[in-house]
Amino acid sequence: MSHDESHLSSPGPPSPAVPEGEYAALPRTEPTNFQPARSHIASVDGRLETDETMGQSTRLTFAERRAVEAPDWHFNALAGASGGFISGIVTCPLDVIKTKLQAQGGLTPSQHGADMPRTKAYKGLGGTASVIWREEGIRGMYRGLGPIIMGYLPTWAVWFSIYNQCKKYGSEYHHNPLVINFWSSIIAGASSTIATNPIWVIKTRLMSQSGGHSRHLFSFFPKGSNTPTSRPTLSMQSPWHYTSTLDAARKMYTNEGILSFYSGLTPALLGLTHVAVQFPAYEYLRTKFTGKPMGAAHVASQDEKAHWWGILSASILSKILASSATYPHEVIRTRLQTQRRPVPGQEYMQGMGIATPGDKQGKASSQPSLTPKYKGVVTTFRTILREEGWRAFYAGMGTNMTRAVPAATVTMLTYEYAMRQLNSARARGLQKLEAQKEGSEFLG
Repeated sequence: MSHDESHLSSPGPPSPAVPEGEYAALPRTEPTNFQPARSHIASVDGRLETDETMGQSTRLTFAERRAVEAPDWHFNALAGASGGFISGIVTCPLDVIKTKLQAQGGLTPSQHGADMPRTKAYKGLGGTASVIWREEGIRGMYRGLGPIIMGYLPTWAVWFSIYNQCKKYGSEYHHNPLVINFWSSIIAGASSTIATNPIWVIKTRLMSQSGGHSRHLFSFFPKGSNTPTSRPTLSMQSPWHYTSTLDAARKMYTNEGILSFYSGLTPALLGLTHVAVQFPAYEYLRTKFTGKPMGAAHVASQDEKAHWWGILSASILSKILASSATYPHEVIRTRLQTQRRPVPGQEYMQGMGIATPGDKQGKASSQPSLTPKYKGVVTTFRTILREEGWRAFYAGMGTNMTRAVPAATVTMLTYEYAMRQLNSARARGLQKLEAQKEGSEFLG
């Protein structure tokens, strides 16, 4: 046996002798001096793991933090801008067709005192779309998309923000929701119209002009220049030509002055009757169909399918009602926006016998008209009624319905969806903040 083996097998010091009976009576104990420490460590580790898990589950995301901090009008502005942006892209081709149908009556020669008969280049939805596609292609269908996006974003952002703020303020003094919604629509519509009218004038002019230009008529405007003081050769369809949104703004300001950006503002303000009909009707129908007002947070117990069908139905019915009642003012507004103001130097050029695109048979007019054809809402109404009849006030109404109803539907669905997501983010953020508060009190 080796030394190590003998060392391992050597008996230790003798233990005190314990009688067998007493040994059996003693409790069988194991060393317990480490057990409390192990239990304490386990409890601390568990608390740390719980705290870490709680911290991860209650940590706010960037969207939740912004949603909790943002006021209600931020929600309405963002949701409204989103609705207008998506609606503008989806319905831009229909908007181009509607604008051309509305404007062509004011851009063609009148039958009274004219040697040539008046012909209409655009007839109906399908005919107008085929003409635009044949002459201008896909770019013609999306002419004016830039101003549409630039216009819809601030228009609906301003409108929804002011509308909901006015409702909140009005509810403190009046308890009839129809009256509150009516005046809130008027105030919100006036604010957004005044703020964005220049953008819509540019949009209307870009859409109403034609892509092809007649080259057999003499024009006293220079060709092929992008300077603000020059214009390309003019077409028979429109008395201007702009290459872009910025080009239109520069030429309008240089040649026609700042007032040209507010052409049609009066009928546009009269058109507030449209939103005064549409949105109180929408609020009423939405409440009837879904049981909740516009922009309300979603309830978990609510039927999802019935909720969105209710919003869709309210959007369609309210838009049809408003468009049918207020369409003629849109025709008057379009005529006022699309007519061109006299250009400086035009009287001098005509006095020298130089023909302009508006002269008959290429000869200088003996009595040139240097004033706009349409002056104000009443004069425009009388002129259209006298020269074209009452049907002209509903020109393009079918196309307008085809465009306006989908546009309103897309706008409201996008707005409601955006408000739902924003309200949900706010609710999640508030729940996490409450959980963090309870956790800190527990640890404290």
